[in-house]
Amino acid sequence: MASIRFGKKAISLPKSRAARVAIGSGFVLGGTLGFLPVLGFWMVPIGLVVLSHDFPRVRRLRRQSEVALMRRWAKLRKKTAPVAK
Repeated sequence: MASIRFGKKAISLPKSRAARVAIGSGFVLGGTLGFLPVLGFWMVPIGLVVLSHDFPRVRRLRRQSEVALMRRWAKLRKKTAPVAK
């Protein structure tokens, strides 16, 4: 069974590929309407994570984005680290 992990939490996804694609697409489409009060831009990355379980191209994009984000995060932490005396 497919699941999405956020730290120690895991959210299970439906077994049906069609249901996962529908949920992921719904999140991405809802995220494009992020200027509306209920919907938000936060929905796009969650939709891409759900879609990455079924589509290799989306999985590759997610992994590349994740690596770039972690490198940027490490560089930022290195710049803001306190100077040892």
